[in-house]
Amino acid sequence: MNEEQRLANNQIIPVKPIENKDYSRFFQATPSLKEAKKRGKETIQYHADFKIDERFAQMGNNRKFYIRTYGCQMNEHDTEVMAGIFEQLGYEATDDVSQANVILMNTCAIRENAENRVFGELGHFKALKRHNPDVLIGVCGCMSQEEAVVNKILKTYNQVDLVFGTHNIHRLPELLHEAYMSKAMVIDVWSKEGDIIENLPKTRKGQTKAWVNIMYGCDKFCTYCIVPYTRGKERSRLPKDIITEVRELAAAGYKEITLLGQNVNAYGKDLPGSTIGLGELMNELRKIDLPRIRFTTSHPRDFDDYLIEVLAKKGNLVEHIHLPVQSGSNGMLKIMARKYTRESYLALVKKIRQAIPDVALTTDLIVGFPNETEAQFEETLSLYREVGFEMAFTYIYSPREGTPAAAMQDNIPMDVKKIRLQKLNALVGEYCEAAMKQFENQIVEVLVEGESKRNKNVLAGYTRKNKLVNFEAPREVIGQLVSVRITEAKQYSLTGEFLEIVAGLEVNNQ
Repeated sequence: MNEEQRLANNQIIPVKPIENKDYSRFFQATPSLKEAKKRGKETIQYHADFKIDERFAQMGNNRKFYIRTYGCQMNEHDTEVMAGIFEQLGYEATDDVSQANVILMNTCAIRENAENRVFGELGHFKALKRHNPDVLIGVCGCMSQEEAVVNKILKTYNQVDLVFGTHNIHRLPELLHEAYMSKAMVIDVWSKEGDIIENLPKTRKGQTKAWVNIMYGCDKFCTYCIVPYTRGKERSRLPKDIITEVRELAAAGYKEITLLGQNVNAYGKDLPGSTIGLGELMNELRKIDLPRIRFTTSHPRDFDDYLIEVLAKKGNLVEHIHLPVQSGSNGMLKIMARKYTRESYLALVKKIRQAIPDVALTTDLIVGFPNETEAQFEETLSLYREVGFEMAFTYIYSPREGTPAAAMQDNIPMDVKKIRLQKLNALVGEYCEAAMKQFENQIVEVLVEGESKRNKNVLAGYTRKNKLVNFEAPREVIGQLVSVRITEAKQYSLTGEFLEIVAGLEVNNQ
């Protein structure tokens, strides 16, 4: 995409000057939710030639970068890409924000609380900027794709030097250069998504688990969700590029990969003339010599029979499926625009359980959505019991400006929302504890990730079903698959005793 095409895909407006910033000679590419909602038929271009321009090769010499990440696994993976670019530019990573020459806030827009935390941190950085005027402060990620956020930054946070979004991470070297050279706040946010850029550098944490993007964006437009606006339309990577990346990770010694997408099981639907979907892709990936493969996050509407058939083959495909339902009420599901019913969701669960009897199902749930009655909330509780989820991420509804739900009257009092969340969480805890109890005296396969967060003398890792296990063992087993006998089941974790390093791929499929 050339510069003329890129600018044509954005709303280009002159920005009014604000205190201590000279905007008289600059134009900004700012986000437009109206433009972001459009789903055109433009052909996505695939580029396999990412490289750092020679002009920027020494930019980071004697400089350090710091990235603070909020939100989902996709944001975590975006941070890995940006860290990789920084290091190719010669920057050194630091965990001490006061030592950083560049500070990036990789943000999440899914809930108001996440946005408030970011604005609070930006306020703290004002003193840092006064102390060190040369430090570059940037805001990127999903919040940057929101008009209201960019306008607020322009009005209130003039300590910010750089704002960019989710579609142009590959332009980080150019954006840093512009920020260094400019007296103005550099804003480069594309309302229409960019192309797919392959071979971006990545700095992953450790060599045990890795994220692998297989697609970007979402076309579902649930009424409460900002993601289709901030991440753009669904765009799938080519199968050969994904398979190559997974093979390289396996050869490098990684033990587990998670396939990522905002709606991961819509994979392949946008590829011209393609008959490959997530099931076909995973059927190829399961042949790679890699112990574990997961995926997240799936949408019930796109969970097809062939995917279930492939997952039932197990091997390195784990028997844990995260399947967000959001509500157990047909009335709520309709105004959420989830496009399935309670009955069709339960039918899907039945199919999955028939094919994979020992599957662990987890979900996402929202309480306090506009107009939710007490009876509809009770339907969510009854669905939870009927499915028997082993865990859930639960949330109080948070309106997102620009979404259809934000225009609805938020007519559930906050104290009612909190009571409903407490009741739901009590049920989640009860079922989680029961699921954990089944593991007592069992031998499970654990992928050891490192030290326990609470005790450095204890190691921690996860089973195939994504259960946290804490146990004592030599540090040499970090990064290895080991067998552990479970001695105690707690509500949200397991305690066990180390037995041995696992030679095969699985122990009792646990």
